[in-house]
Amino acid sequence: MPEPEAPPGVAARPQITRLLAEHETWLAVERGVAANTLTAYRRDLAGYARFLGQRDYDVGSLGESEVAAFVEHLKAARDEDGRLRFKAASVARAVVAVRSFHRFCFTEGHLTADPSEDVSAPPVPRGIPKALTEAEVEALLGAVSGDGPAALRDRAILETLYATGLRISELVGLDLGALDLCTYDTAASADRSPPTAGGFLRAFGKGAKERLVPVGQTASGAIAAWLPARAEILARARRGDPDAVFVNPRGGRLTRQGCWKIIRGHGLRAGLGGRLSPHVLRHSCATHMVERGADLRVVQELLGHASVSTTQVYTKVTATRLRAVYDTAHPRAKAKPLA
Repeated sequence: MPEPEAPPGVAARPQITRLLAEHETWLAVERGVAANTLTAYRRDLAGYARFLGQRDYDVGSLGESEVAAFVEHLKAARDEDGRLRFKAASVARAVVAVRSFHRFCFTEGHLTADPSEDVSAPPVPRGIPKALTEAEVEALLGAVSGDGPAALRDRAILETLYATGLRISELVGLDLGALDLCTYDTAASADRSPPTAGGFLRAFGKGAKERLVPVGQTASGAIAAWLPARAEILARARRGDPDAVFVNPRGGRLTRQGCWKIIRGHGLRAGLGGRLSPHVLRHSCATHMVERGADLRVVQELLGHASVSTTQVYTKVTATRLRAVYDTAHPRAKAKPLA
């Protein structure tokens, strides 16, 4: 599905270009917006500027009707086959970007009122996360075979994602200084013996927010086993990243795309088809914790959700599975035929 973008038209006015640049700097410096989010805002607002340029609008004269017209333009846009170009989630994301821009312009005194304040985004259906079963997670973790550097790294990646519920960007952004594996001793790790206790790591999530995340003994052991191999790779690398926890064979920090390919490959080997992604492991971590009685506030803190309402979706997952188990196990769950 393409990103929301108006058809090419008259170039954006210099005033709009300048304000968009100032807004982006504000997002990065004042708000600490993550790089991926910043890219999405930039893309959506470029489409908005082109849309305004087509209609010869000026930022200072913008009203609610112009903002609403942009939203309707995105909702009505269709491809060559007559299908809607943008999903509701894409339109909603564009509305968030436009609101942020106008709020910035209003706060800085470039507008006398915020024209986007009352413009609503289309409702986005909240789907139930497609979590793996615990048996499928075991099969996945058991699919990584061998004791070479790649196997040690991949096992540590999978164990860490499932144990902590990290986002993929948080995982590849992990630095060695963010790890505290308790009893793990880097200098005495040649035997690759697992830690006798779990530990913690510091994750940097959306909005540059930092949180402390517990790491279980199994994941701690997998990381501990990987670190000596990592050190050997970096010792041979010309331009390695000495801070990165997860590196590629050349010693560079593993990218989001590289990590995604690793996870998808092991999912295929474990018989999960194309179902597996880093976010599925995040969903699985949260779902299994809720199913085993974890408090939603604790899971919210673990995942780094700004609101507990985001975390509440996992209660729907549990209810769905509860219904399936009930229908299978209870003797009177299904109506008996009438005599």
